[in-house]
Amino acid sequence: MSADNQQERLNCNWVVGFVDGEGCFHVAINKLPKMTLGWQVLPEFRIVQHQRDEILLHQIKSFFKFGEVRKNHDDRKEFRVRGLKNLNSIIKFFKKYPLKTSKRKNFEVFSEIITLMNNGQHLTNSGLKKIANLASKMNRKVKRNLESSETIRRNFKNRSKI
Repeated sequence: MSADNQQERLNCNWVVGFVDGEGCFHVAINKLPKMTLGWQVLPEFRIVQHQRDEILLHQIKSFFKFGEVRKNHDDRKEFRVRGLKNLNSIIKFFKKYPLKTSKRKNFEVFSEIITLMNNGQHLTNSGLKKIANLASKMNRKVKRNLESSETIRRNFKNRSKI
């Protein structure tokens, strides 16, 4: 199979539909003492599939022209995008070709976090707290969201610098 064959190329609407079903926008906030504020904000976009469908992940990588395909867990592989430059391209794509499911709301929060990071807000106490609050709203049910938000606030409150 060759990606040069037009019948094998992915189109924008197919990618949107696939991401609606299989994609994930995620923002981790990791305690990392060597960082200025002691925390690292790590946003990423990913699609996980069984290893038998790894070729599809490589086609998606070719479609976007960035990202990496790597092992996820056990017999699963993932297409993963990190780094602000590439994540800004992902955001631009999904703003032009909007998601159709409830995943769109996670995307909108993710997009807001990336905008804050583009403006260096992840390097300030107030910006980090805002990002943590937004991230706690992603990929969660309402009850878990409130619990996660409170846990994050407590963790930041216990840090003398934040």
